[in-house]
Amino acid sequence: MVSNNSGLYILLVSVHGLIRGKNLELGRDADTGGQTKYVVELACTLAKNPQVERVDLVTRLVDDPKVSSDYAKPVEMLSDKAQIIRLACGPRRYLRKEVLWPHLDTFADELLRHIRKVGRIPNVIHTHYADAGYVGCRVAGWLGTPLVHTGHSLGRVKQQRLLEQGTKLEAIEDHFHISTRIEAEEITLGGAALVIASTHQEIDEQYSVYDQYQPERMVVIPPGVTLENFYPAPENWPNPPIYKQLQRFLKDPEKPMIMAISRPAMRKNVNRLIKAFGEDSELRHLANLVVVLGQRDDISTMESGPRQVFTEIFQLIDRYDLYGHIAYPKHHNSDDVPDLYRLTAKTGGVFINPALTEPFGLTLIEASACGVPIIATSDGGPQDIIGACENGVLIDPLNIEDIQNALRDALKNSEQWQRWSSNGLSNVRKHFSWESHVKQYLEKVRLFPQQKIQSLLSPVREFPTRDRPDWKIPETNHLPTADRFLITEIDNTLLGDQEALHKLIQRIRAEGHTTGVGIATGRNLQSTLSMLEEWEFPMPDLLITSAGSEIYYGPQIVTDTSWQKHISYNWQPGAIREAMKAIPGIELQPPDTQGKFKISYFVDADKAPNFREIIRHLRQQQLPVKGIFSHNMYLDLLPFRASKGDALRYVALKWVLPVKRFLVAGASGNDESMLAGNTLAVVVGNYSKEIHKLRGYPQIYFAQGRYAWGILEALDHYDFFGNLSVTQPEPEMLAV
Repeated sequence: MVSNNSGLYILLVSVHGLIRGKNLELGRDADTGGQTKYVVELACTLAKNPQVERVDLVTRLVDDPKVSSDYAKPVEMLSDKAQIIRLACGPRRYLRKEVLWPHLDTFADELLRHIRKVGRIPNVIHTHYADAGYVGCRVAGWLGTPLVHTGHSLGRVKQQRLLEQGTKLEAIEDHFHISTRIEAEEITLGGAALVIASTHQEIDEQYSVYDQYQPERMVVIPPGVTLENFYPAPENWPNPPIYKQLQRFLKDPEKPMIMAISRPAMRKNVNRLIKAFGEDSELRHLANLVVVLGQRDDISTMESGPRQVFTEIFQLIDRYDLYGHIAYPKHHNSDDVPDLYRLTAKTGGVFINPALTEPFGLTLIEASACGVPIIATSDGGPQDIIGACENGVLIDPLNIEDIQNALRDALKNSEQWQRWSSNGLSNVRKHFSWESHVKQYLEKVRLFPQQKIQSLLSPVREFPTRDRPDWKIPETNHLPTADRFLITEIDNTLLGDQEALHKLIQRIRAEGHTTGVGIATGRNLQSTLSMLEEWEFPMPDLLITSAGSEIYYGPQIVTDTSWQKHISYNWQPGAIREAMKAIPGIELQPPDTQGKFKISYFVDADKAPNFREIIRHLRQQQLPVKGIFSHNMYLDLLPFRASKGDALRYVALKWVLPVKRFLVAGASGNDESMLAGNTLAVVVGNYSKEIHKLRGYPQIYFAQGRYAWGILEALDHYDFFGNLSVTQPEPEMLAV
C-alpha cells in the first residue's frame, strides 16, 4: 500500500442501482436491493474506524426526471470522512445494469479523473458486482493499487439456474448479456488481491465454477446489520406508521404475522409461500401473512419479471380467497423495514425467506436483530446464519409441506419461539455486526504488501535505463508540455497512403505546436522503427509497441521500466506456450514478432477453437492472460494488465494528461482497448470487420477516408488543433 503517516484511503465502486445515504429505495427494481444497502453501510462503518482517513463510494450519476434528483448530485456527504461520488457515464437517464456495459470504459476514465483530482492514490479499490469489477480491475491495474472484490451474485451461477428453469441460452444472452458479465468476472477474479464472500458455500460452490477460482485469495466476512436501526421493540412501543397500511388489508391485525420482505423476483419464491399459506387452514387461523415486495404503482408499467410475479400473486390471493388474511402494501420506505420486524416480534410472528437461492440473506440478520425467529431456504447464506445464531430452521423452498410444517411449529411452540428470539438477539450482535466486519476487513487489507506508487501530482520526468541512469527526456519531446496527444496505429491506419501521410505530417508541424504524437502498434520496437523510417515519419514522442506490452519515450527510445515491472505480475510465458501446444489450428509466429511480454500466434479459423475457448483453456490452467484477436487470423497473448488501452492510460496518468485530450486512431481488433472509453477516437475507412461492433459507441468516429485521410478527417471532426469539440451526437441505439 501507499506508505504515509495518515490513515487509509479506501475507494468503493458500485456502478449500478440507485444509491444514496438516506431512505434507500430498496426493492424499487432488480438493481436497487441488498448491494446498495451493503455498500452504503460498509462506507459509513469504515469511516468510523480510526485507521481510515477517507472513504469514497463511487457510483453512476443519474439525471432523470423519473427518479429522485438526489441521484444527480455529484457529491453527497455520508459523514465527515465518507462521501458518495457520482460520475457521469453514458446517457443521463437511469439504466438497468445489463445495458451499462458499453459505458464502463468511460466510467473507468472518469474514476481515474476523480482520483487525479483527489491527488492521492487509494490504498485499496474495493469493487462490488461484475460491472464495478471490470472498472476497478482496469483502474487498479493502471495505478498499481490492490483490488478487493465482492461479487454479490455471480453470472455463471445465474446462467446455470436460468437454464435449469428452461430459459433458452439465447434469451439469457439477449437480456442479461451474460457472456460479457462472466468474462468481466473472470478478469476480476484473476486480478483481485482479495475476494470477500459472505458464506463458505459461496466460495466452495459458486466461485469454484470459475476458471480463475483461487481460494487462497478468498475470505468469508459476513455483512453486518446496523444495530442502531435494528433492535427489539421497547416496552409500551406504539404501533408505527406502517401498521395503518397493514390494517387496511387484515380482518384481525393483532394475530401473529408471517413476514416476508424481498424484491418481486421469481427466485424469491413468494408465490410458493402464498400457496403454502392458502392451502393450510390452520396456518390461516394462526397468523396473517404479510408480503412486502418493494414499491409499485401500476404493475402494467413494470418490467416483465416483476409484473409476472405480482400477476401470479394476485391470482393466488383470489384463488384461495385470502382477502383479510394477507397484506401486500404498495409502498414503504427504509424506516418502515425495522418497524415491520418489530411488529412481527410484537405479535409473536416469524420472518421467512423462501427464496430458491440466497447468496446471503441480509433480511434474516435484520429480523434476528429485532428478536424475530427466522425460517429460511436451505440454500447458501441462511445455512451460515442459522448455524451461527441458532434462531430458526431451514426449509426446502420447493416443498410446500415443509414450509407449512415449519411455520406451524414456529407459531405454536411458544417456548421454542422465545428461545429462538433470545438466541437471535445475542448471536447476531456477536457474529453479524458491521463493526466486526470492518475489523476483519482491515486486518486483511493491512496484510497487502507495500507498493511504491508515483504521486499523481507531479509528472515523472526521468526514465533511467541500465546504461544511462541519469538520462533525461530532451526538450524536443512534447510529453512534458503537450496539452493534447495524437496516438495512431501504424498498419492500415497511419501508413498506407503516401500523399495522405505527407499532408498529416505537414498539418501537425503547422498547427500542432502543443500536440504530442505517439504510435500504438502490435509490432515490436525494431519493426516499428523500420516502418517509420521507411515511410519518413518523424520520431514520435511516445511508442507503445508489442500490443501494449512495451512503452518507450522518444527521440532517444527510453524504456519505461516501471511499466514492465507493473505488467510482469504473474506472467508465465513458458507455461503459456506449453498449454497452447494442446490447441489445434494455431502456430507460433516467427521469433522476431515475439516479445518478453507478448506471445503471438497464427490462427487457422477452420481448425482452431474460437477465441473465447482458447482463453478459457489457459485460465483453466491458472494462467491469467489477456488475448487480442484480430483480422480473424492473429492472436496475441499478453499479461492481463497489458493492452494498448491500458498503456495509453498509464501514460496519461503518469504525465498528468487528461485522457479526453487524446485522439486515438485505429483500424482493427487490437485497437479496441484504446478506442473505447473517454478518448477521442477515430476508426479509419479501411477498418477490419471485427471492429464494426464499435459503431454507435460514444466518441468513436467512423471516418470515410482511408489510412491517414481518415486521421485528417478526424482532426477536423474534433477540431483537434482548436477547441477539441466533440460534435458526434449520442448514437441512436443509446438515445432516450
